[in-house]
Order: sequence, then C-alpha cells, then structure tokens
Amino acid sequence: MPRPLTISAANSPATTRIQMALDRAKDGPLHLILGPGDHYCGGLRIHSGTVFELANGAALRFLPDYDAYSGTEVSVVAEESNRAMLVAFDAQDITLCGSGRIVCDGAAKFSRGDDAEMGTRLPDKLRPRVLVFDNCRNISLRDLTVQDSPMWTLHFVACTDLNASNLKIDNDRRMPNTDGIVIDSCTGVQIRNCEIRTADDGIVLKTSTRTDGAPQQVCSDVTVTDCVIESRSCALKIGTESYGDFTDLTFSSCTLEACNRGLGIFSRDGGRVRNVVFQDIALECHETPDGFWGSGEPLTISVLTRRPTCPAGSVSDVTVANIQGTAPGAINLWAETQGAVRNVALSNITLQQTPGPLGTSGAYDLRPTPADLNPSDDANGRANAWRRGTDGRVIGLVDYPKGRPALFAHNVTDLQTYEVVFNRPNPLPDGWNSDAVTLTNPTFPK
Repeated sequence: MPRPLTISAANSPATTRIQMALDRAKDGPLHLILGPGDHYCGGLRIHSGTVFELANGAALRFLPDYDAYSGTEVSVVAEESNRAMLVAFDAQDITLCGSGRIVCDGAAKFSRGDDAEMGTRLPDKLRPRVLVFDNCRNISLRDLTVQDSPMWTLHFVACTDLNASNLKIDNDRRMPNTDGIVIDSCTGVQIRNCEIRTADDGIVLKTSTRTDGAPQQVCSDVTVTDCVIESRSCALKIGTESYGDFTDLTFSSCTLEACNRGLGIFSRDGGRVRNVVFQDIALECHETPDGFWGSGEPLTISVLTRRPTCPAGSVSDVTVANIQGTAPGAINLWAETQGAVRNVALSNITLQQTPGPLGTSGAYDLRPTPADLNPSDDANGRANAWRRGTDGRVIGLVDYPKGRPALFAHNVTDLQTYEVVFNRPNPLPDGWNSDAVTLTNPTFPK
C-alpha cells in the first residue's frame, strides 16, 4: 500500500490541486486523503488503483455551477444532464471512504423557487449528478456522508463487483430527481447498512441507454440489505428505465420510513425482470398529492409499453415475504397483457391499511405512460408524473373498480398468497371496496 498523500483544506477552489494529486494514480497505486476542513472544487476524475479518503472533519464541497463540470461529462443522460461532479471511467480497484462529507448545496443553488401545489422545489433544467462510475470493476464505497445532491446522487453504470456500506445520503426532501443510489446495468453488487433520505427513489435499479441509444447490459446479482430509507418516491425500486434484463435481485432486512411507495417493479422498455426477492421489510407509506410519484402503495408491479416499437418486458418469479407495516394504498399488480406479470408469491404479509388525509390512494397508478414522452412545459422535474388530460386528471391514475381494495391484481398469471393479512378500518370509509382483494382476469397455479 502506498504512503498516504494528504491535501490540506484551503479557502479557495482547489480543483486543479486535487486533480493533479488524483492523476498520480496513473503511475501506480494512490492513497489520497483530504484533511479536515473545506475543500472547494469542480469536477474530478478518479483513476484505477486509487483510495480516495475524506478524513474526519473534511468536507468536499462541489461548486454550485453546472459549467464547473464541463470536463466531467458522462455517456448516460439523466433528466437532460450529462455531467457529474465525481467520475471514473473504465477503471478498477477504487475505494472511496472516510468519515468526511461530500456537500453539494443542490437545493439552494440548483432550484428556482417552489411549487406550492406539490410542495416541491422547482429544479433547474441542468443539474449534475454527484457521482458517476462507468464500466468500472472492484469498487468500494464506505462510511461517507453525501448531503444535498442537486440530482441523482450515486450512479453506477455497467460496473462489476461493487460494494457500498455504511453510507449516509441526506438530500432535500423537496428536490425532485435526487435518487439516492442508482444501480444501472451492473453485476455483482452488495449494498448494506446504508441510510438514505431523499425526495426521489431510495435505491433504484435501471438498465438505461447511452447517448448513442445503445442499450445497456443486464443488471444482475444485486443484494441490498440492512438499509434504512426515507423516500418521497419509491424506496426500493426496479425500473422504470428497463432496456436490458434484470435477474437475481434480493432486497432484505430493510426499514422504509415515510415513503410514497415502498417496493416497486416498473417494466416499460423491453427488458425482462425475473428472480426478485423482497423479504423481511418493515415499511411506512403515506399519501401524496396526485402529481407526485405514488401515493401510499406498499408494493407496485406494473408492465406497460411506453414506446410502440419496444414492447415492455415481462416480470416473473417474484417473491415478497415477511413484510409488515402501514400504508393507505393497495398492493398493485398490473399487466397490460395477460401473463406479462406471472409467478408472484406473497407470503407472511401483515399490513395496516389506514385512510390518508388526501384521498389520493383511491386510484391505482400506471405512470410512466406513453403520454409522458411529451411532458408539459410545467413538468418541473416530474416529466413522468405530471401530465394532465383534458379532464384535468393526471394521466395514468385510474380509479379502482368498485372502490379501493387492499390487493389489486390485473392480468396476473400464477399469483400465490399465503398468510396475507390486511387490517382495514371498520366501518370502511366511503370509496373503499368491501372486498379486500380485487382480481381481474387472473389465473392461478394448477
């Protein structure tokens, strides 16, 4: 292991000084430490064989200027942004660690006021992600705190052998698109003991496309365990970007707090999803205004074609077991065609279904839909959530037949339930279905 190189804090931007130190890894393994105090900088690139450590009391403060990241562009566009604060490309053997902080000033510096109706900020059109590692191998992140991301926080693309542990992500709860950890077309991923609090998805798996339109590889062999997540969207999610397949994914022993949605699988773009396990999870979900993502559903699985030229892939072999918590919304399992969702097993689930203050969980949610490909001018970071029809309703919200159930399944093949208990109000509120379970066009195992 090389002798550590320490950089002291400075009162002025230190982008060049820090990058020159990081570039020493081109000549051999590097252990770079940022000492206690504030380190102001623009975009940075990490190379193979680097240990980049933020010492206790160190704060890596990225500059609140999109132009500061013109030298760290990435090949996967997200929310119209193709830049990141900290990047690595085609690298291996990288460790990012330490008890210091990465501080981004995202909410204050990359937004332009408030959306009073939705209770969110109005984000700038162009916002950098905090971190993008692309086509990297043997990556470790541990013990760090990331605060106030302007957009997606940690984005890993086509990476292999990734370990993230004891991370803390604390983003503004009103800043759209601030997903916590994004696993995009990666293989061999372990995420454990992380605390994520954000306004968008907590931990989300995707298979997206690059700027040239080329689809990504499969997303497989991913384990998420012992995490605490607070999300104003979906806490543990697969999709919606789903151009490649997903397989062998396990989410276990997690606590989900104050979430719009708990668990979600959203197939839209052609990739198939199979062999997924959600188990040993405690959740708390709540209602939100109709223009937000989700409204109190403990579990949503939906398959809907977004583009006619790319039929949505199937979702199969999903196990949901040992789930407890409270949620005003229903478990929603929905397929556009018969059997596109199949072999789903629900077991040992106990949910308290309570009325919410807004009544927005009285409809099931199919967003994103084809209508979201042409977002309205006032989408404001919610292009896949905010499109309204001529009747004034958000497109993609559909009333349940005969009122709100506790479990709704449409076109699902081979649905299995065992020891699934819903504790519902007595008497039921207006607009609730007296039948806890609503199945339309189902088939069951023989």
